[in-house]
Amino acid sequence: PVGGGVRTVDDVDALLRHGADKVSINTAAIADPSVIGTIADRFGNQVVTLSLDARREVGQPSGFGVTTHGGSRAAGLDAVEWARRAVDLGVGEILLNSMDADGTTAGFDLEMIEALRDAVDVPLVASGGAGTPDHFVQAARAGADAVLAASVFHYGRLTIAEVKDALRAAGFEVR
Repeated sequence: PVGGGVRTVDDVDALLRHGADKVSINTAAIADPSVIGTIADRFGNQVVTLSLDARREVGQPSGFGVTTHGGSRAAGLDAVEWARRAVDLGVGEILLNSMDADGTTAGFDLEMIEALRDAVDVPLVASGGAGTPDHFVQAARAGADAVLAASVFHYGRLTIAEVKDALRAAGFEVR
């Protein structure tokens, strides 16, 4: 998905016209949840990906809170409850960014993945924390339909082939 600064149906329309097939939305959906349904009604829920930046937060029912601004601002929402609501509003996919694990290379937040997987039935993409090929396998076992990483590939710590081989060896279908 294409994301960052997506706020309106017109933004989505422009991105789709320029070749995007999915668009992710985060802060704008928190500010006005109805935008999710407006986008889904016009383009279909398969177009709408909720980019959910979450971190562990004491006081939230699930233990995970929603954040904005790269994880620096608490949104005052429970991550699991927000995911459920977003799906009810029309989100067709969730990109779950663990702000606690992001950049650590210590592994994905498996507890967070499991909590979201138990709550929603749309595709779930896990992001944040990858460091070894086995971390991707663990995330898939925890319920992620897809896994995302950046720095381990950009800096040559892992290759895509290594990750795909590990996932295949663990019995997961890989494209």
